[in-house]
Amino acid sequence: MKSGKVFIFSAPSGSGKTTVVRHLLSVFPELTFSISATTRAPRGQEKNAEDYYFISLDEFKKRINEDAFVEYEEVYEGLFYGTLKSEVERIWSEGKHVVLDVDVQGGINLKKYFQEKALSIFVCPPNVECLEERLRARATDSEEAIKERVAKAAEEMPFGDQFDVRLINEDLMTAFENAEKLVTNKLSE
Repeated sequence: MKSGKVFIFSAPSGSGKTTVVRHLLSVFPELTFSISATTRAPRGQEKNAEDYYFISLDEFKKRINEDAFVEYEEVYEGLFYGTLKSEVERIWSEGKHVVLDVDVQGGINLKKYFQEKALSIFVCPPNVECLEERLRARATDSEEAIKERVAKAAEEMPFGDQFDVRLINEDLMTAFENAEKLVTNKLSE
């Protein structure tokens, strides 16, 4: 693989990591979003090869056997997410830096893989109650899915200590400013 920097953003679902990532991509032209692969169905207006590579469970397992992933995880039974090696290689070959928007375990695994090339950022809400309100306001999940995500978030919050930085998203503009500083500092290394 050619080498560039890697910015890993992880958070419990609904913490605002995707919003922060989209902001950074609009500010820093040298960053490119790495599209993750998943076996889940698209939500809302999500598009294949833009938001995720939506692939079947059989295809995902085939790619695991082919060692096509930098990392992957079975987040829930039968629901996989992963980062394709080909996606990272594509971005680096363009002379850009990789931005990843991944779940918490994926973020930990990616930091271990990329080590000093990576800056891992754990985006967190002020508290779990705030996160639940955000998930409900998003209106893309069933009640059962919201309860499952809130329970998972409560389990994930302590893992923030395994990331380089915690970015608290209480006020979105402040979160944007702090994220910009983090990226600027890493790019200047």
